[in-house]
Amino acid sequence: MNKKVVVMGIVVMGLALFVSSAQAADKFGYIDLSRTFSEYSKTKGYDKTLSDKEKVYTDERDKKVADLKAFQDKVSLLNDKEREAKGAELQAKVKEFQDYDRKKQDELKKDQDEKMKEILKDIEEAVKQYSEKEGYTLVFNDRVLVYQTKSMEITSQIIAILNAGSGKK
Repeated sequence: MNKKVVVMGIVVMGLALFVSSAQAADKFGYIDLSRTFSEYSKTKGYDKTLSDKEKVYTDERDKKVADLKAFQDKVSLLNDKEREAKGAELQAKVKEFQDYDRKKQDELKKDQDEKMKEILKDIEEAVKQYSEKEGYTLVFNDRVLVYQTKSMEITSQIIAILNAGSGKK
C-alpha cells in the first residue's frame, strides 16, 4: 500500500513537472486592436480618401436637395390643376433622389468595408510575422480578454511593423 502511494506521488509530481515545463514553453501576447488600427499609417490615408469622397457626395446631395426643394416650392405655388399635373414629376424627382442617395451611401459603405478588410488583413499578417519571429504561441485581441498584464502587450511592435511595411508599398 505504501509503495502504491509513493509510486502514485512520483507519477503525479512527474506529470506536474511535465505540464509546467510544457506551459513554460508557450509564449502569449495580445494587441490593442483599436490602437493598432488607428495608429497604422494606411488607416490615416484611407480615412482621408474616404472623407474626401464623403465630402463630394455630401456636396452633390445638398445641391440635389436644394433643387428638389426649389421644385417643390414652385409646385406649391401653382393652382390645384397645375399642381396635380406636376405632382407626378415631383414624385419622380423624389424617387430619383432617393435612389441616388441610397446608391451613393451603399458605395461609400462598400468602400469603407473593403478598406477595413484590407487593413485588418495587414494587421493579421504583421501579427503572424512578428509571432513567428519572436516565438509566440498565441496572440490575442485585447477586446476578448477580461484581464491582461502590460508585459504581454505587443501592440507597439505590431504598429512599427505595419508602418514600416506601408512605406514600402
